[in-house]
Parts: sequence; C-alpha cells; structure tokens
Amino acid sequence: MTGNSLFEPFKLGELTLANRVVMAPLTRNRAGNGFVPGDLAAEYYAQRASAGLIVSEATQISQQGQGYQDTPGIYSQAQIDGWRKVTDAVHGKGGRIFLQLWHVGRVSHVDLQENGAAPVAPSAIRAETQTFVNNGFADVSEPRALELNEIPGIVNDFRKAAANAVSAGFDGVEIHGANGYLLDQFAKDGSNVRTDAYGGSVENRSRLMLEVAAAVAEEIGAGRTGVRISPVSPFNGVSSSDPQAQFDHIVDGLDALGVAYIHVVEGATGGPRDAAPFDFGSLRKRFRNAYIANNGYDLELATRSLGEGKADLFAFGRPFIANPDLVDRLKTNAPLAHLNPATLYGGGAAGYTDYPAIGG
Repeated sequence: MTGNSLFEPFKLGELTLANRVVMAPLTRNRAGNGFVPGDLAAEYYAQRASAGLIVSEATQISQQGQGYQDTPGIYSQAQIDGWRKVTDAVHGKGGRIFLQLWHVGRVSHVDLQENGAAPVAPSAIRAETQTFVNNGFADVSEPRALELNEIPGIVNDFRKAAANAVSAGFDGVEIHGANGYLLDQFAKDGSNVRTDAYGGSVENRSRLMLEVAAAVAEEIGAGRTGVRISPVSPFNGVSSSDPQAQFDHIVDGLDALGVAYIHVVEGATGGPRDAAPFDFGSLRKRFRNAYIANNGYDLELATRSLGEGKADLFAFGRPFIANPDLVDRLKTNAPLAHLNPATLYGGGAAGYTDYPAIGG
C-alpha cells in the first residue's frame, strides 16, 4: 500500500467515509450556559470536516456524568438544538460526525454535581487525578459506590443520549469506555472492588460496558455505534491486573453485538505506546468490523500500520487543533502548525477557530 491509501474512501457501518483519517475527540471546555455548544463549535467542527470521520468532544449523558467545567451535554432539548447547528455545519461541508457519549464517574467534583452530591463510581475509591472546575484545576471529590439498583438508570441514560444524538443529526455515537471514566472504572480492578454482578471476574467487570453498548446498538443500530477503549492506559488513576483477558473479553462481546468500530488507545493516553505489555493485534483479530488506532500516530506510522493490516482507520487528536486542514497537510506532506497550550481549554475563538488553513 502507498501512503495515498490513507486518503481513499472507507466503508464504516452504514457510512462511506472520504478517507481513513479520524479526528479524535478533544475536550475544549467551550460550552456555554446550560452546557450547550454554540455557533463557535459549529464553525470549529465545520473547519475540520475534511476528516473522514469526526468524533466530537466527550459529551455528558446527564448532569451526574459531567466531570469538567463547560463541557457540553446531550440530555436537554437546548443541547440537542445546539448540536444540530454543529451537525448541519459539518454535513454542509460533506463531513461525517459521531458524538462521543460520556459519563465520567469518579472523575468529577461536588461543585459540578446536582446539589453538591458526591460523584458516583463502581467503588468508593477516590481517583488520583484532578479536574478543571471553577476556572482552575482541583483534586477530584471522594466518590460513592453506585447501588446495584442505580445501574439500569446509567444504561438508560446512555440509551437516551444516543437517541438524542440521532435527533441532533449525528451520523452515530461513540461510547466512551476509555481513559479512566465510568465504564473503564468498572472494567478495571484497580477501581472496581465490587462483589456483586458488576465486580470480581472479568465477565462481571465487563458487564456494564457491554450492557451500554447493547442498549445503544438496539436504540440507534449497531452500524451507528462505536466504542472507545484504552486497555493499558493509567489515565485518571485506573489500573488493571489482567488487561489482556479483560479486553479480549470486552472485544469479543462488542464483536458479537456487531458494533461498527472499536477505537483503541494503544498504550498510555497521550504518552508512550509501549507503556505496558499488551497484544493489540489480539483485539484486531477478534473484531470483524473497523479498528481505529489511536495514540501517537503520524503519517509515517499510520501508513506503515495500514500497509501491515494493523488497523483500518487512524485517529489524530491534537494535530487537528492547530491544523483544521490536517488531511490536506498530510496528503501533501506539508508542515504542521503547533497549537497554543494556553488556549486549549476554555475561552472563545482564540486558539479555537482562528487557526488558519495553509494559504489562509
């Protein structure tokens, strides 16, 4: 295969993508009152619509699911209407966009929760991480363990959020099962010490992620459903004593459901790809549909991995922030612009919609 194979169309579930380059979800903390994406968000995503697929920033399925200041939701009509402006803008440029569905679990703060309630988690174990709240970084709050009778409500919140995403015009949704958020917290035994049907064995710790995927696939169709996982990433303080067995089982379950793709963070999120021993090829072999590879990919690595059959699609994260025309820059091997870290989170147009395309 040549490097140009990255830029050929690809069939993903019910969709045909223009190329194999995926814009990874990128939290930007710019949703306004009511956690509603605004006109700037529509402009931002439309600028990047040349990606084969955009996966939106993580979007909370409920107020309980919020973990950071000014992140958007998908549980109110105002939020649905705000996201409709985004999807219309992206589709107007010929792009495809999925909404990433998020429940952060224990990675939250009482100031973000209704009536100052404790964040929820599989077990009452505080995460060793911080969140962005009240215009600054703070340690996350002590969580409480979800009661068994509360778990069906979490599954239903994901289901309703998926339906709302389709109402907002999204082409599909990505379930966030990675990076130390709620579904990942249940999957990994460093954060899950439950002794009921959702803890203990590999099968039990996988249960919530697979129940959510099944509910979403039933609601909007498996061909519109993707799942993001990060088997060995320690992000947000999670750990697993048996990641290979755990995620082989999860991927077997996702394959049985027929979801459109798995989006796999290979290694530590935003860190070394060889952070811990893991056979990602095992996941690739177990899953019949599309494999999106994520973490540290550039043109050279993506081209080589595609040629070796290791993945179907390749997610690029931060390079999309300063390079709205990233696909064209990769295609022509043009230099990439660098982002301004001071404008990553929060604010307005600066560092959000004002990065120019080449020649812009």
